[in-house]
Amino acid sequence: MERDKSSNANHVGVATTNKNDATLTWEAVSFLKSVTTLPVWLKGIMTEEDAELAIEYGADAIVVSNHGGRQLDGAPATLDMLPGIVDVVRRRIPVHFDGGVRRGSDIFKALCLGADMAWIGRPALWALACDGEQGVMKCLNLLQEEFKACMALAGCPSLKHLQPSCLMWRDSNGRLSRL
Repeated sequence: MERDKSSNANHVGVATTNKNDATLTWEAVSFLKSVTTLPVWLKGIMTEEDAELAIEYGADAIVVSNHGGRQLDGAPATLDMLPGIVDVVRRRIPVHFDGGVRRGSDIFKALCLGADMAWIGRPALWALACDGEQGVMKCLNLLQEEFKACMALAGCPSLKHLQPSCLMWRDSNGRLSRL
C-alpha cells in the first residue's frame, strides 16, 4: 500500500524508520485527538511559539524538552527556555519539564520557574542498570531528600511557596542576584 505524501493525516499512524518526518505538521495533533480519548502530550516544546501552537491545536500537556540536547548542536538548555514558555501557557495546560535533571536542586529550579512536573531519565536508568529496582528506589529517595533540602534552605514550607524569587543567579560580573 503506497501512502499519499500530500496529506499528513494519511500517515500519522504509520510507523516509519525516520522519526524526523519533515512533512509532519500541527494538524497531526488534531488528528490524534480525533482518533483517541487518551490525552495527547507533546514533548520537545522549546519555544513560546510552539507552546502557543500546542494549545491552539489541542494538546493536553506539553513537555519542555530538547531531547537531551543530542538532536541539535547548540540547542538551548530547557531550564533557560522554561520561564518564557510558562508565561505563554498561563496555566491553560500542564507544563512538564525534561532535560538535565540530575539532582533534587534541578527539580527545585524547574518547579520554581513554573513547571508542573519534572521528569527524570538518565538518573533512573543509571540506577536501574547499577542495582535494579532497589537502585531506582535509592535514586528516587535521594532526589526527594535533595529536593526537600532545597525547599528548607530557600524557606519554602510547601510546594505552593515555590516561585522564581526563591532562586539566585550570578550576573555577568559574578555577583549573586535574585531572579
